[in-house]
Amino acid sequence: MWKLFKKADLILLAVVLVIAAFVIVPSFLTKSENPAGGKLYAQITVDGKPFKTVELTSDVQELKVETKYGYNLLRMHDGGIEMEDADCPDKLCLTFGTVNAVGQTIVCLPHRLMVQVISETGQGGEIDGVAS
Repeated sequence: MWKLFKKADLILLAVVLVIAAFVIVPSFLTKSENPAGGKLYAQITVDGKPFKTVELTSDVQELKVETKYGYNLLRMHDGGIEMEDADCPDKLCLTFGTVNAVGQTIVCLPHRLMVQVISETGQGGEIDGVAS
């Protein structure tokens, strides 16, 4: 196999790998779920109205949201929140997984429920783009 590559090719490959390691590895080590720092909260709304705001910590907690539309079971753990159970017909809200970064959301349309991760200041995430 080594006969397929010339010495210059191997040196170039090594340099590219080293540069990639210096670019990729620090981004994983310094990744912050809240770029501004501070505490994260899950803001829960039902039918567009505030229901409850809970702090996202490493402690395991469960919150059952029961409304006239149905029930949802939320589970907070490891600094994030996920939809663990719901009695909606499509169960799409269970596919969002754990959300733990500012601006991420979980939505259950049949129950008119939305969970959004916000920062200590109540702000959402960064703007991904602008459509004109």
